[in-house]
Amino acid sequence: MTSACVEFSFVAMGNPLGVKRDFDALEARRLRFATFFRQGKRQAELARVLGVHRQTVHRWAKQVERGGRGALKKAGRAGRKPWLIAAQLRRIAQGLKRGPEVLGYRTSSWTVSRVADLIDRKCGIRYHPGHVWKILRQMGWSYERPAGRTLKRSEPAIRRWRKQRWRAVKKTNRGANQRPRR
Repeated sequence: MTSACVEFSFVAMGNPLGVKRDFDALEARRLRFATFFRQGKRQAELARVLGVHRQTVHRWAKQVERGGRGALKKAGRAGRKPWLIAAQLRRIAQGLKRGPEVLGYRTSSWTVSRVADLIDRKCGIRYHPGHVWKILRQMGWSYERPAGRTLKRSEPAIRRWRKQRWRAVKKTNRGANQRPRR
């Protein structure tokens, strides 16, 4: 008995990554099919004209025969409905603008854990901190790293130090045996 090496190749189904489906255009194509189908056009011809597989045209034909043209209408929203409604998102945005100190945090930095806590307190919905970013992006918020500056920073003292002391402590590349640059 000999063993044969079988090679499989997988073709990705659906749309390329990041490309969203246009549900209105897909519905319009199905409704165009219904119009042509009622005119008595052949299924193979409709498949070529509409750019779909013959099996798809056959399925659509069965749907039209069973439920009429309305059977080809779009089904509505795809996927799970969002937990947060627009009014709740507005409450979260107001809470974000007020700052984390209002919730009892000592610093003024928002973290995803703190935002998850805000969502839980304002809306009663618990989100994992890893999923909070989707909500923040949806609301138009972005990640910003705080500037690592001290709170007790004195700009006049820094300018004075740079003028007086910096030149004295600054290292130079010139050694005693090197020629000065021209």
